Amino acid sequence: MAVSQSAQLGMATAFFGALSFLLSILGELNKSPHGTPIRGRGVVVCKFPADPTVALGALSAVAAACGAGVGALAVFFPYNGKPVPRKALFDYTLLYVFFHLAIGITVAGIATTAWVTASEAMHRVRNVHGGDPEYACPTAKTGVLGGAAFLNLDASLFWLLCLMLAGNVKEEYFDDGGGGGGEVGDGVAGLEEK
Repeated sequence: MAVSQSAQLGMATAFFGALSFLLSILGELNKSPHGTPIRGRGVVVCKFPADPTVALGALSAVAAACGAGVGALAVFFPYNGKPVPRKALFDYTLLYVFFHLAIGITVAGIATTAWVTASEAMHRVRNVHGGDPEYACPTAKTGVLGGAAFLNLDASLFWLLCLMLAGNVKEEYFDDGGGGGGEVGDGVAGLEEK
């Protein structure tokens, strides 16, 4: 039995969300808490151990963006080869709310992942510090990449909720006469005009 294209898009959304979560968690677990200060004349050079935190953070942000892109594509994907008007989709209040929540959580997750990854990269690139001989060579804040991992996972789950709600709206639109001149929301609780 073949899997429908909507189900394939849903699985891809879940895969990218889980991948983003795992990459961020691995990046957080591998991140060193601080570098080793090497003191010289009026300057401190920070030497950081080699770890894949920056690469894992960047890949996590890319995976989260791919998951959101696939999720948004799946919401607007045609139902059995027939397109559903955008107005018909967003007349369903729950889909409207969850769609915008998914966008917001996705933006927060990707921004947090990118911010902590860029911060970690800057610590490693700008590793010569003058002025303070007691500089301790910190890295990016501990736990932020892990928090971003959970935001990305939440965003993926919200996209999956959107896909389920969109599937219900599409089915109702065509099966109960919405595509043939009837009103969206005939006989379905929660489908009402705004």
